[in-house]
Amino acid sequence: MQVAPFPWKLPPQTLHIAGIRLKRANHPAMRIITSPLAFLIGAFVLLTGAAVALQQANHLSEQEIKDGWKLLFDGESLKGWTVAGVDGSWVVEDGTLHCTGKGGGGMIYADGVYKNFELKLDFKVSPKGNSGVFLRVWDKNDPVNTGIEVQVLDSYGKEQPSKHDCGAIYDIQAPSKNAVKPAGEWNTYHIICKDNLIVVYLNGEKVNEVDLSRWTEAGRNPDGTPNKFKYAYNTMTRPGYIALQNHGNPIWYRNIKLKPLD
Repeated sequence: MQVAPFPWKLPPQTLHIAGIRLKRANHPAMRIITSPLAFLIGAFVLLTGAAVALQQANHLSEQEIKDGWKLLFDGESLKGWTVAGVDGSWVVEDGTLHCTGKGGGGMIYADGVYKNFELKLDFKVSPKGNSGVFLRVWDKNDPVNTGIEVQVLDSYGKEQPSKHDCGAIYDIQAPSKNAVKPAGEWNTYHIICKDNLIVVYLNGEKVNEVDLSRWTEAGRNPDGTPNKFKYAYNTMTRPGYIALQNHGNPIWYRNIKLKPLD
């Protein structure tokens, strides 16, 4: 098959790609690049890959639908969410649920009350960014004390993460390992809430598991260390709202999916 020549010509001697200087006469990459058919195929692959990636964001697969998953965020609007905070603190940006940090506090609540469920979501933090995924909040006027926070934080590289680092059940139990990626990269949480059990996976690694029945005293953890909460976790109401925290920093969320287990 003959391919019609392109109406433009490459530089006769060298080409710079990503800072690499290629000689057209003797470099294999240069011979590939100068083939019009290869160029067209490469462009098609890149465009197709980008389109597939775009379709997968905020999307349920056929298997997920069969398994009972549902989208909490459609990638286009705040439908299904209620902002508790100043206007403009949460916006939709390029298919993400974006916390601008405006107002320096507050929450955004997903519609509905859930007790036992699996929750999956992607998040991306700004440098030194801070947020949280709140579970089973039963009083929107006091979410910190009446919900369970899975910490979202820029704590990449910390060798011994604490009860306040990413993957922690905030002020309750530190993650078993630091699995968070650097600021600016996407991370994935998979959180399972089943009666007294809370299990947290971060980027495919199990990083936390707590049995709430062991938290029998307000303001104190089972190991005797203090926490800041005024209710004992084993006495807290199990059904509640799912919320994301505005801690005054830019944060991005996407692919927020929930599977009820009741």
